[in-house]
This record gives sequence, C-alpha cells and structure tokens, in this order.
Amino acid sequence: MMMLLVGLSPCEAERVFAAEPERKTEPVESVAAIRLSLDEALAVFLKQNLDLLMAKYGIDSAKGQRITAALFPNPSLYVGTIGSSLKTQFGQPSNFTRSGQVITMVQQLFEMAGKRGYRIESADFGTQSAEASFEDAVRQLGFTVKDAYYRVQLAQRRLALAEENRDRFARILEVNTIRFKKGYIAEVDLIRIRLQIIDFQSQVIQYIQEADIARADLRQLLRVSPLTQLVLTTDLDYKPVDPDITSLRRVALEVRPDIRAKRHTQSQRVADLKLAMAYRYPDVTLGAGYGVQGAVGPDLQNQAMVNLNVPLLLFNRNQGGIVQAEVGVQQAEADLMKTINQVENEVEVAYRNLSQSRRLVETYRAGVLDDARLTLTIVERAYERGGATILDLLDAARTSRTIQLNYIESLYNYQHNFFLLESAVGKGLTS
Repeated sequence: MMMLLVGLSPCEAERVFAAEPERKTEPVESVAAIRLSLDEALAVFLKQNLDLLMAKYGIDSAKGQRITAALFPNPSLYVGTIGSSLKTQFGQPSNFTRSGQVITMVQQLFEMAGKRGYRIESADFGTQSAEASFEDAVRQLGFTVKDAYYRVQLAQRRLALAEENRDRFARILEVNTIRFKKGYIAEVDLIRIRLQIIDFQSQVIQYIQEADIARADLRQLLRVSPLTQLVLTTDLDYKPVDPDITSLRRVALEVRPDIRAKRHTQSQRVADLKLAMAYRYPDVTLGAGYGVQGAVGPDLQNQAMVNLNVPLLLFNRNQGGIVQAEVGVQQAEADLMKTINQVENEVEVAYRNLSQSRRLVETYRAGVLDDARLTLTIVERAYERGGATILDLLDAARTSRTIQLNYIESLYNYQHNFFLLESAVGKGLTS
C-alpha cells in the first residue's frame, strides 16, 4: 500500500506505515496532512488501531494456554534420611555415618484416561475461538472506520451547501443594500435577507463542528496525531447495489466470525466435559529410588526401590466438575443459537434498510433535486426583476436547501446501510 503524505517523500511515507503493531506501539509522527482513500484508511486502521492490537494479544494468550496444556507434569525428587538407635559392642551409641540411611527417590505422575489429550483439544479450540474473535473485532471496528470516514464527508457536503447558500444571499444582500438606499425596496426586506444570512452562517459553524468531531473520531480509530490534517479522497457518492437476500443469509451463517467463535467455544466446552469425565479415573505415580546405609545396619546396605502410588477414588469422582462441564456445554449451545438468530435478524434488517434507502436516493436523483435547484434560480431571477417578493425568494431558498440537505443525508444513509449489510454478512459486497 502506498500512502500519499504531504511533505514526505514516497519512501518516507511508506516507512511511516510499514511498522507492524507488535514492534511499534507508539503513534506515528504527526505530519502536515495525510491524503486517504477509504481503502487506505482501512489499511492504516488494520496496522495501528489499539483495540485490534489488544484483541490480537488474546490470540497470543490462547496460544500460551495451548503450550501449557501440552506440558507433562514435572517429576519430583525425594531425599530423606533415617537415623539408627543401634549401639556398638562397647555399649556406646552409633553415629549416623555408621548406622544411618540416606534414601533418594524420583517420582513421576502419569495422567490416565486421556486427560492431557483433552486439555490440548480444549486449548486448540480456545485458540481458534480467539482467532475468530479477533476477526470479529476487525469486522465491527472496520464498520466503525467506514462510518466515521463518511460522517466526515457528510459534514463536508452539508458545510459546502450552507456556504453556498450563505454566499448566494450575501450577494443578494449587496445588491439589495444598493436598492434600499435608492428606495426601491423596503427596509424589512433587507432585514429578512440579513437574518437569512445569519441562519446560514450558524449552519456553517454547526457543520464545521460536526466535521471536526467526525475527523477526531477517525483519527482516534487510525491512531494518528490530532495535529494531523486528514484529507479524504473517496467521495460520498451513489453506487447502486441490489444483492440477493437468500445468498446473503447463507453466506452470513458460513463466514460470520462471531458464529465461528461461538462454535469453537461450544467444541471447547465439549472437550472440557470429556476432561471432567476423565477425572473419574485415577492417575498413577511411579517412583524409583536408591538407599545407602552406614556400616552398621542390615545385611543389604545398598538397596534399590520402586514405588507405585494410585489414589483410591472412593468418594470424590469429580461429580461436581462433571455437572459444571455439562452446564457449560448447554450454555455454549444456547449462546450459539442466540448468535445465529441475531445474525439472521441483522442481515434481514440491514437488507431492508438498504433497499429503502436506495429507493429514496433514486427518487431524489430522478429529478426532484434538479427541480429544487431550478426553482430557486427562477425565483431569484424573478425577484431581481421585481416579479417575486422577498418572501417568495426565502421560501424557495429554504425548500431548495431542505431538498438538497435531505438528498445528502439520504446518500449517507444509503452508504451507512450498505456498510451495515456488509458487517451483518461478515463479508464485503460489490457495490
């Protein structure tokens, strides 16, 4: 990916965004301006977003649990001494070196009934669930990035419209100020124009603030300096799309990462149940050792020994752990079914919203938008010739502004619903 950064050479720009998140945890250095298309913004987001970085650490943690699950129990070393109360032939007590005993033994626990294998199986599913959860974080936060990107574009389009109306009436005010001085119009008409300019100016300020807030949200998602100016190059435009709802439902159930994460969690709970049931069988501890005695002692002063330790599971056969594991499986199954139901409803609602917003945009583009602009132009010219009143002009200006503003918002809503449908399906759609 190649970024175009104002004030930096292409090589320097590439170095700014080339670092991997694991190796670079500090924000990139602020620059004068960054030009970003939507795809470039998503690429920066994938490299630098801190929420994604934290989600990725969850995968590493799960891999660590997998390593722990595969480890064998450590052997134990036992060293002991035994003293003697024997007396010498003269009736004196014997010292330790002559009649004592030193025992050294190594013991190893062997897990039976496949416990280690079940732990590994559970940890493997846990890792797969963490990976799917990371993909789901990318899905959800990716929608947030796209929406923040187009909220900036929405505010800019609103701002451009408000500035256009303000400048239009500023020119009208200049002309009518001269006409008022010559006595051609009443003062109240001049006041109405001034008030309308103030109204448009307040809208300009409002949309500047909205654009600043949206840019701040986008900078936060991209993890760039607040001093960085973002220049967005992907316009808020209409690209019609009419996907097949049946195909979308099928694809969503196949590829949604949150469904895959819940399925892996369910499989992990099943493995946990098998592990809990395996604890009904005892583990075996084997030991081997060697004993060395002093000169005064039994006939065999050097002895080898073997130890076998098997607990008798008479009372505790992990009955409670098995019940808890069974409940965990049932909870995971219910959670999976809940997620599937949510996904199906999300796809359905997002598809319907996209269809409705597409119809609205097409209605505006069918001629309503041009009619509103043309009406304002006609009334403005008629007002200049004295064929319309100032109230007619103000009414036409408000109507034109409302129609154009509604069209801009319908464009944003259409794009918003398009991204929602992508997020609901869990896969990019061709627009």
